Amino acid sequence: MIQKFIELGQGYSDLYELLDLGERMPDRIQHAVAFYSEKNGAPAASLALIMKPGKEQKFQPIYICREGIPNPHEKPNKRFDLFQEMVQKADKEIAEFTIKPSTVFPETELFYQHLIGILRTNKFIAPLS
Repeated sequence: MIQKFIELGQGYSDLYELLDLGERMPDRIQHAVAFYSEKNGAPAASLALIMKPGKEQKFQPIYICREGIPNPHEKPNKRFDLFQEMVQKADKEIAEFTIKPSTVFPETELFYQHLIGILRTNKFIAPLS
């Protein structure tokens, strides 16, 4: 199965697209994840929804808003609260990981491969088949 990150943006107005996806398809949400890192020296969060694979079971999308939301443990904010509310309505919990920021990787795609490895290691997504 192919798992792929689909970046909606960096967490400003595009967060509302992530929220809408979760609200419209709560039954497809497999996991909700918050990745914490630092961006330009400031604590940041990347919020993601790991969706259940589609009907063909060959593709699993992971929608993400990358590093544009303040880390709620450092600076509480409404955008994280909205994400948390949507996740709770879907009867899920937010899994939290502290990671390296995307800026330490020469390409964004390598950053996403790193996150795939973290998710596979922690059994949030299926192993490579």
